[in-house]
Amino acid sequence: MHKHLCVFLFIGIGMMALPLMAQQPCPSFTVAVNTDEDHLMLAANGAENPKDQLDALDAFAKDHANSSFMPCVNEYYSMINLKLKEYDKSIEYAEKDLAANYKDLNLYLTLMRAYASSTKVSDTIFDVINKVPDQAKEETAAPVRPAKATDEEWAKIQKDSQELGKDSHDYAVWAFFQVLPRITDPAKQIQVLEPFLKTYPDVEKDNATQVNTIYFQAYQRQGNLDKTIEYGDKAIATDPNNVVAMNTLGLIYAFYLPHPSPEKGASYAQKALTAAQGLKKPEGVDDAAFKKDIDNQLGMAHLTLGYAQLMKAEKTTKLAPAIDELKTASSLLEGNPALQGQALYYLAFAYERGYPANHRAAAEALNKAIALPGPFQAQARTLLAKVKTAR
Repeated sequence: MHKHLCVFLFIGIGMMALPLMAQQPCPSFTVAVNTDEDHLMLAANGAENPKDQLDALDAFAKDHANSSFMPCVNEYYSMINLKLKEYDKSIEYAEKDLAANYKDLNLYLTLMRAYASSTKVSDTIFDVINKVPDQAKEETAAPVRPAKATDEEWAKIQKDSQELGKDSHDYAVWAFFQVLPRITDPAKQIQVLEPFLKTYPDVEKDNATQVNTIYFQAYQRQGNLDKTIEYGDKAIATDPNNVVAMNTLGLIYAFYLPHPSPEKGASYAQKALTAAQGLKKPEGVDDAAFKKDIDNQLGMAHLTLGYAQLMKAEKTTKLAPAIDELKTASSLLEGNPALQGQALYYLAFAYERGYPANHRAAAEALNKAIALPGPFQAQARTLLAKVKTAR
């Protein structure tokens, strides 16, 4: 009996969000003429809109729920719902196929599109992303030459297969970085990232800044200072203008290591200060929001530099540089109460270390620090009590 591949419904659905060449749904299925499956495909292909296509699929699913053709039906459900921007439904139908151990490249691509367009995240999408290279190789590495294909047609088939394999790889990488930020647990982010990099080893080189920044931020949120420094340095090496990494490492070296090094922290802070002053506002970013971000980064740099100067004054007794830096920091950090409170506390400390001590200025700074939520509130109260006693 004559058979034809189950491909023509996809023509009506379109290429969705990614223009992949020769993308074929249900490649393992063939449909015999005049069967229920054939009638379904003809009805769906002849439908004028997605709703009519879904109605045709619904009718088949109702009468043939146990049909071996249902994985293909689910795949079309997923594609049509993706076109309708019903992303949760698209995911639901695609994952039905995955649960039944059905797989094909088009199914994986549809699921990745649906996840990328939604707000959802799950282990399933990362598992699928890691399966894409093998599935793409299986479906595109060795295309079959049709018996009547001309040399020109055969060359195009081979070219299209190569492009589909590459585009599938590139889309999977893009989808991964779209979905990964939805994971809120930094340990889970690292757990997901490592097998991805093994599957896509080129990403660690081609997207080095992005990968290093993800590790850097995840370890920072975990409080793993050694790893934060390691990946912060890697991020800076691939992006010399990475102000956030520079400032973070500056603060870590100055304040948070078991054996702090304010001098080394100041080195990072000075680089951050230089880089921040040269940053340009990205397109689409609000002017006020951009200024607030820049002020925050400048403020962090001045905080670290001011603290380093304060520690240096223990030997030199020259407090003016520390006071200038910390005054600047406390002004710039208005949008960051925790760090602003820290800057004000050390500013007050610098006023008190002078000779003679400037009790009035110290008390003014401490009263501001006490009003700000953060870890330096209690220390500010304690120091203020001592200032009042000394006045």
